[in-house]
Amino acid sequence: MLSQNKDKVFTVSQLTNLIKTMLEGAFPLVAISGEISNFKLNSSGHLYFTLKDSTSQISAVMFRGRAANLTFTPKDGMLVQAEGSISVYGPRGNYQIIISSMVKAGEGDIMEMIEERKRRLAAEGLFNGDRKKELPFLPKTIGIITSPTGAALRDILQITKRRNPKQSVVILPSLVQGDGAAESIIKMIQAANLWKLCDVLIVGRGGGSLEDLLPFSDEGVVRAIAASEIPIVSAVGHEIDWALSDYAADVRAPTPSAAAELAVPQFSEILAELEGSKADLITSMQNHTNHCRLLLKTFTKENMELQFRRIQQPVMLRFDSARQDLYDSINQIVKSKREIIQQCQHTLENCSPQSILNRGYSMVTDVQTGKVIRSESQINPGSKICIQPAHGKIMATVDNIE
Repeated sequence: MLSQNKDKVFTVSQLTNLIKTMLEGAFPLVAISGEISNFKLNSSGHLYFTLKDSTSQISAVMFRGRAANLTFTPKDGMLVQAEGSISVYGPRGNYQIIISSMVKAGEGDIMEMIEERKRRLAAEGLFNGDRKKELPFLPKTIGIITSPTGAALRDILQITKRRNPKQSVVILPSLVQGDGAAESIIKMIQAANLWKLCDVLIVGRGGGSLEDLLPFSDEGVVRAIAASEIPIVSAVGHEIDWALSDYAADVRAPTPSAAAELAVPQFSEILAELEGSKADLITSMQNHTNHCRLLLKTFTKENMELQFRRIQQPVMLRFDSARQDLYDSINQIVKSKREIIQQCQHTLENCSPQSILNRGYSMVTDVQTGKVIRSESQINPGSKICIQPAHGKIMATVDNIE
């Protein structure tokens, strides 16, 4: 029911201007902290974004002149502290804060801690490429460690169903931020390995602030990922987000959706490849069969005899040639051996005693002892000797010895 006091009725512009005057006058300069979301860089150089906390949000703008003084690049999920003034935008009837200065809030200590941890774990070899495992080509089961209510899980399941409707998936629900998140992730990784629940593990979550992603840089989580026998795909945040789990995992995916693309093969592509291989095999078999048929047609009685002769003739020629070579080799060996034997025989004949005697020599022996006389000391005057020339024997008596 309308108020009876007509003097209290405002137009929309009047009420908006009144609110504008009150708000802008009451908050000429305020300090505010919050998380950046819906960040947009306008072509003019102005920055438009939203600052939010767990229950509320406020629109914010930072004009080009002020934005040029920033020492960092704002992005979604970043915690910041800002100073500015409240402004009411009449045409839309909403209020916003015009930022004059802005710094990152709380990230410095966290980043320093993560970098120190990264250096220490890298020195242990947990990030080495030679320890990373390849993803199986056709995993039987995909394991997903993430929040059961998060958008990341819905994205992974949607991509998995699209790529392979027959793919088996096991969900291992876990906390992904806040107290107890790291312990929950470690527990799920260890359970998947202990019970061999899957062939590939996707570990991750959607985007968030640096603090939100901190569990995935926890040292225990990194060590659990590095110790996993199951290949792990790390899918933490958006493409620009990084966590230490990305370095320890076997494969890093820029988003949860990309993780599903990497882990799940495209079923239609596999079928197409199989069909192509099947067609190639059938074509090859048909060609081979046709070739065999053409060959069989040539195997008539006459053709077979002719082909046998063609095969037999060169074999027989080689056989005859080999036989002749063998015969010639044997004859050559026999001739060589015969010549050697003749030489030996000639040598033996030249060295025989009869041959020596035939050359005019004689052999003298003592008739009494039968020994060959080689020196005058072996005989005495009056001894009987036997002189044996080449033919016959001569008996004699020694008269004198000189």
